[in-house]
Amino acid sequence: MAKLFLVEGQIQNYAWGGTQYIPNLLDVKTNGEQCAEYWLGAHSKAPSTIKTTEGDKTLDTYISNNLNSVLGDNIASAFGRLPFLFKVLDVRDMLSIQVHPTKVEAEKGFKKENEAGIPLTAKHRNYKDDNHKPEIMVALSEFWLLHGFLTEAKLKAVLESVPEFKHLISVFEAEGYFGLYKTVMEEPQEETNKVLQPLVDRILPLYKAGKLEKQSPDYWAAKAVDSADDASVLDKGIYSIYFFNIVKANKGEAVFQDAGIPHAYLEGQNMELMANSDNVLRGGLTPKHVDVPELLKHVAFNETVPNVMQGDLQADGIERIYKSPAPDFQLSLISLEASKTYKSTSKTAEIIIVIEGEAEVNEGETTVGLAKGQAAFLAATSQYTIQTKSNAIIYKATAPQS
Repeated sequence: MAKLFLVEGQIQNYAWGGTQYIPNLLDVKTNGEQCAEYWLGAHSKAPSTIKTTEGDKTLDTYISNNLNSVLGDNIASAFGRLPFLFKVLDVRDMLSIQVHPTKVEAEKGFKKENEAGIPLTAKHRNYKDDNHKPEIMVALSEFWLLHGFLTEAKLKAVLESVPEFKHLISVFEAEGYFGLYKTVMEEPQEETNKVLQPLVDRILPLYKAGKLEKQSPDYWAAKAVDSADDASVLDKGIYSIYFFNIVKANKGEAVFQDAGIPHAYLEGQNMELMANSDNVLRGGLTPKHVDVPELLKHVAFNETVPNVMQGDLQADGIERIYKSPAPDFQLSLISLEASKTYKSTSKTAEIIIVIEGEAEVNEGETTVGLAKGQAAFLAATSQYTIQTKSNAIIYKATAPQS
């Protein structure tokens, strides 16, 4: 039974995506469409396709028909499906502020909405599946994101320094992160406009004149207003831009987002690996449904000190693993030179994608050549090598096993 296959993912055309990066990576023409994400995985919303000797097959169907041989006994028993979803992201405009539920809460929420008869495609639906969605990203370019609440001292300093927020100091002192966030998220839209409009009037001209730095929340708040479809309705997510950490990740640096950590991608390209889920609870910077009561149940209301990871370089000097506490996935970067050979034995299913250069993958009697943007799927117990005639940058998704 073959263990190595070419795999093709699916592009997701979301409004916040760019028009150049993903089409250039994949060498496809898209007529200027906004290509936000490229999915490689077996999620039912957009399963990838593998090339077999018997023809093309969707990855979710192939795995379900060959569960143990493809995933290995341990992962097959623990998850019953491919546990991860691999993506390339191109963020031109800010994504919605969001949090992801825990596994237990996802199962409860999914069951409750199913029993209520809410269609999976309904715009007000919160839970698209029964899974949690921890995720890790590695920057492919300079990448900016919001990630968790500022420390108490930093948040107090913000409330004191921004004139429009001074009335919130007493709320934060008395009711902490929960009280502060609840107050602004439950605020009537008319009050939000009244509070934020003077701030917008002050920062928007500076943004348009190119006088704001990306390290400043003023920059991102002004950009959010400038790119909004209706600037007369000020998004409550603007508050979060000031309340959350603004994080810059350089190329090759990683950030992990666990359940409950509020976050939003702001700008740049990244590789993202997550649990096999599409569950998102939104908190602003979006025209999509924001369920404030449900959101408040899942946000981690404590300070977050961002951990920008460099990854752990392995003994071979080729692979760099970005470790996280998630049992569903493990992401690594393979930096391969022409004089080197990468060797590995897969314990469970793996997906690799070439981001720069080209590579040749050999497993048993099967050889697959990968150009830039092409990907391969490897089943459990694959003993394989990767070589290149030039330098290659390859990302690998798998699941950790002890």
